[in-house]
Amino acid sequence: MGETRDAGPFVPGNAELPELREASAGCRGCALYERATRTVFGEGPAGARLVLVGEQPGDQEDRQGRPFVGPAGRLLGRALEEAEIERDAVYVTNAVKHFKFTLKEGSKRRFHQSPGTTEINACRPWLVAELEAVSPEVVVALGAVAGKALLGPSFRVTRQRGVPLDCPPFEAIGAPAAAAQGPPAGRIVATIHPSAVLRAPDRDAVYAGLVSDLRVAARLLG
Repeated sequence: MGETRDAGPFVPGNAELPELREASAGCRGCALYERATRTVFGEGPAGARLVLVGEQPGDQEDRQGRPFVGPAGRLLGRALEEAEIERDAVYVTNAVKHFKFTLKEGSKRRFHQSPGTTEINACRPWLVAELEAVSPEVVVALGAVAGKALLGPSFRVTRQRGVPLDCPPFEAIGAPAAAAQGPPAGRIVATIHPSAVLRAPDRDAVYAGLVSDLRVAARLLG
């Protein structure tokens, strides 16, 4: 038998967040579960008006089982505060729910690897289910992986960041454009992932750009 590459069979239909979170712990929708410590599901209020979508859990998230608790998460919290967005009112999640990493010879440290298209597509049913359960007005895509999960493979964060875009109907996310019939589900604002700030030689300028993009999302919320 071929290896499953779709989380869909593991996602309960029409479920609320607690049921989704419980079911996600047993997801075997792609091979990433084999090496990761646990599934890292989203976190935040069920009625959040704003959802932040990142790439995947990092090392600390994988160990603790919570999204955005490592260095990038702490930086994101500071950026949200500067953008006048209440962190506790936001639902945060990732496009991919398991940590993808590599080990270098002679080291026990786990080095982040970006998820590929197969993994993004396999995990998309969880993201769609979360969005349907929360039904936010605005979604912020943090980085290229999140943008591609939400808007398709042609998305480029360098071209589309900081500009409000229509969000496809949640059930049509990832489907061909022709299948995305009906009114938009809300708005999407794309920006860089907070980890990009930590890697940047000019951190202050890159951080200021992140805050500026988050302020766009804040203005959409009014």
